[in-house]
Amino acid sequence: MRLSPIALAISLALATASSVGYSQKPDDQINPRSQALLTQGEAARVAGNYTLANDLLESALAVDPRNRAAFVALGKVAQAQELPGKAIRFYKEALALEPNDLAALTAQGEALVQKGAVDRAKANLARIRTLCKTECAPATTLASAIAKGPPPAVVTAQAAPAVAPKAQEPPVKP
Repeated sequence: MRLSPIALAISLALATASSVGYSQKPDDQINPRSQALLTQGEAARVAGNYTLANDLLESALAVDPRNRAAFVALGKVAQAQELPGKAIRFYKEALALEPNDLAALTAQGEALVQKGAVDRAKANLARIRTLCKTECAPATTLASAIAKGPPPAVVTAQAAPAVAPKAQEPPVKP
């Protein structure tokens, strides 16, 4: 009698824990509605309608947050809008779902170059080469982006000397 509440709590915990595994889908089964929204978003991105593409891709993620391709596509939209920091965050989300996603690693490397972080892009390139074992298209794409370097505006901003703010003198009282 004294152990009944404890036994009941343990059995309830075990029943709940065992049913969690049955309710989850495998990672390779992305919701078809999310896939359809991804396709529409990609078409809008290619057409240059970045606002519509962004809306469709965010809807795809709302339907299925495990859709890595939607994160990568959102990153490409951000890059097209010249927002490399935002793009890097989207690629980081995709890599959190699958750390060895070559498309996300390549796109993140390109965004890093666009932002001016060439050393970090080289680290992505090394990781891609490790995953490919031989020369592959993602490694070639990222290597050419690194060789091209960051856009001129980023290079100019990085080369500009830092100007110290002028110290203001206290006003002289008469």
